[in-house]
Amino acid sequence: MPVLVGIVEDHPAMLFGIATILNRSGGIRVAASGATAAEVASRARRLDVILLDLSLSDGSTPSENLRTLEPLGASVVAYTAGDQPHHLREAARAGAVGMINKSDSLEVITSSVRRAAQGHILATTEWAAALDADHQFVAAHLSRRESEVLSLYASGETAERVAQALFLSRETVLDHIRRIRAKYAAVDRAAPTKVDLFRRAVEDGLVLQNR
Repeated sequence: MPVLVGIVEDHPAMLFGIATILNRSGGIRVAASGATAAEVASRARRLDVILLDLSLSDGSTPSENLRTLEPLGASVVAYTAGDQPHHLREAARAGAVGMINKSDSLEVITSSVRRAAQGHILATTEWAAALDADHQFVAAHLSRRESEVLSLYASGETAERVAQALFLSRETVLDHIRRIRAKYAAVDRAAPTKVDLFRRAVEDGLVLQNR
């Protein structure tokens, strides 16, 4: 089955170019496109990946557009020139899984789409740099120990291995994780699963995943 892609882009030439690139790549098909998120949402029942331009002429915000696209069940990727980090931060908080730069090579674009379809977070160095301001959450809400626990646990370590690395008991690590989840939930950034914690750790600069 091909990876079904939607594109939200209001520049016709840019839309034509990225659609052509993806449709010529094996195993990827552009199934819906439009100048607004609402147009794409109305033209597809299901998509695997959506490329979302973060600066649209209709004045919509990234978070509004992510809410509009949510029923499609797709991984939403910021498709951007990378010159508006506040839009990237907003998209990340609203659930975007990373970014593709409009100047990226054909190979990077297609491999990023395939990785997003597989559930990976596209946490490039540029994405992490744009989210650097979110470090404020860590400084204001997480203790040093909680930051250490989150960094290790979100990177894939088990509670047992985190406990060994930090010379803690497994129960203490689990208590830290529960408090971390509660603190994220309190600022409307819920992280009920380990994947969600990984996403938050990437957003807040505690974990960096390269392409």
